Amino acid sequence: MKSASQDNKKSWDVFEVETSADATEAVEFGLNEAESLGTEIDNLGKKQSETLLIKGYFEKGKKNKKAVLEHLEKALKVYGMDLKAIQQVRKKTIIEKDWLKIWKKHWKPVETEKFIISPPWEKIEKKDKKTIYIEPATAFGTGTHETTRLCLRAIERFYEPEMSFFDVGTGTGILAIAVAKLSGQKASKILACDVDEESIIQARKNAVLNKIENIEFFLGSINSKSPALDFVCVNISLEVILPQLPLLARKANKILVLSGILKDQKEKMREALLKLDYKNYEIEVLNDWLSIVIHF
Repeated sequence: MKSASQDNKKSWDVFEVETSADATEAVEFGLNEAESLGTEIDNLGKKQSETLLIKGYFEKGKKNKKAVLEHLEKALKVYGMDLKAIQQVRKKTIIEKDWLKIWKKHWKPVETEKFIISPPWEKIEKKDKKTIYIEPATAFGTGTHETTRLCLRAIERFYEPEMSFFDVGTGTGILAIAVAKLSGQKASKILACDVDEESIIQARKNAVLNKIENIEFFLGSINSKSPALDFVCVNISLEVILPQLPLLARKANKILVLSGILKDQKEKMREALLKLDYKNYEIEVLNDWLSIVIHF
């Protein structure tokens, strides 16, 4: 029986996937494609032949086991595997206090060349880097995933304080916040959008947490009526990026960063760029993921 205090707390569904270590990336990818709010891995560091437990967190009632398995099967195929790589999938429910306890235990600050991405309960004292605080009320976009880190690398290398910036698929707002931290009040415009309403709510909260006021967040996506800005960053997936590539390029005056792309999908991206006659670009790889930076 639930207590009155439990009834007032938000809860989440957790899908626990038992799998071999060599299928870790594929399973995480599948859970992300199923729109998980975040993932957690137990038993890191085990041998390749041993079992890991990968947990995917979802809004309560949003996904059933069948739907999650379908996404896992598709993801495993991308990595050249099948469902035999998974021993078991279990579904559980946790309440809000358990969620925060989990993330306080497992999420530690992440450092890049110019930033430290940190939960708000950690004390950061490094003066040579800018700290971005992200509240893990929901876990998407905490800066730990390769796709986010690749975007941050591109921003660190190519963003200049006077540039306008468009963060497409903002998640927790981490990339837009990073740009705001670098530019101060010099950026002419910073836009950030997402098709998920919960993402926009959380991104706005994180902007307030970081004392950032010059980001325009909106629910939706980039379209033909969107303004063309200097630096456009898109961290979504290949399936979403490819049909929109001409539009994305038109909306980037100087630099377009594309992330959320698997390393094995590189040739598809090369073909798409060749068809559009985009030749001035570079590819950066981090583990099984890559980003493409196009210069105009």
